[in-house]
Amino acid sequence: MRYFYIFLLVLFFAVILTFSVQNIKSVTVSFLDWSANLPLFAIVIGAYLLGMASGGSVAGFLRHSVEKAKRTTKPSSSESSE
Repeated sequence: MRYFYIFLLVLFFAVILTFSVQNIKSVTVSFLDWSANLPLFAIVIGAYLLGMASGGSVAGFLRHSVEKAKRTTKPSSSESSE
């Protein structure tokens, strides 16, 4: 199974490398008064990484909230012995 994951990782990086080489055209990105002229692949990869970070944060927040809710609704051992 370990070699399968290594194969997937190498395949993923090969796809990213191919995408990067084929999308080197520069584009301008503007936000409010800020603007930058960056290669297209850098923008797409940056958006992907920001999506991973925000998605991971939301998943972590939900996991923490569910675990906290489970802890508060679980009866303690002193209450069940009375």
